[in-house]
Amino acid sequence: MTDATLPLRLLPRAGAAPDARPGLARLTAVELRKTVDTRAGFWLLTAIGLVTVAAMALMALLAEPEDQTLRGMLEVAVLPTAVLMPVVGILLVTSEWGQRTALITFSLVPGRARVFGAKIAAASIVSIAAAWVCLAVAAVATAAAAPGVAGTWDLPAAMVGQLLVYTVTGTLIGVGFGTLLLASAPAIVALFAVPIAWGVIAAVAGIEDVARWADGDTGLSPLLEGTMSGVEWARAGTTLLVWMALPLAVGLWRIRRAEIR
Repeated sequence: MTDATLPLRLLPRAGAAPDARPGLARLTAVELRKTVDTRAGFWLLTAIGLVTVAAMALMALLAEPEDQTLRGMLEVAVLPTAVLMPVVGILLVTSEWGQRTALITFSLVPGRARVFGAKIAAASIVSIAAAWVCLAVAAVATAAAAPGVAGTWDLPAAMVGQLLVYTVTGTLIGVGFGTLLLASAPAIVALFAVPIAWGVIAAVAGIEDVARWADGDTGLSPLLEGTMSGVEWARAGTTLLVWMALPLAVGLWRIRRAEIR
């Protein structure tokens, strides 16, 4: 492969040493671009934005005044992001393998762990941006509705931090599923089917009290419901260990050893 055929964004800069590696910031910028380079990624992010705006418009027009507070609006605004951003995380990983560009990527950057780290950084940046968009749209909808009820603008600073944690970890869960399966369709199906199967198994086996410590909905939903207690943080940490950290670790092990064709 000659320099004429390499993507310009990964070519060595003028004056750089011949063996200079692209830095993490540059790799992250490339991965950020990949989130919108494909039709699926572009339209998925567009759909998240459009659905969020539509939901806020309906809330401003039709919801009861007590539900039109900033806190109530935010709980609704974040739902499209919560459902669809993990799919964005999946596509960020699986598009390399589905479109057979992994060979080019890892030829230009042989350190697969560095590419993986850039994908995690890019997914986190997109998630943080999505969280702030949700907060801004919710604030605009609250101002437009002007419910005039007590506590309209009350939103503890801790909840803003919890919102960021919720959106970032949700997307990284998607990245984890993507790295485990390296194929879009199976990863998306597993993302939605496995937690449901976990709940059914727990109910049948009669271990609900134990299983809720690793149940995605039970463990992570308090992040959007109010300032969390120590027990709730412990439950969320256990949930993230099972559904995010473990898939990411196993997925990284698989990517570093997978044969590229």
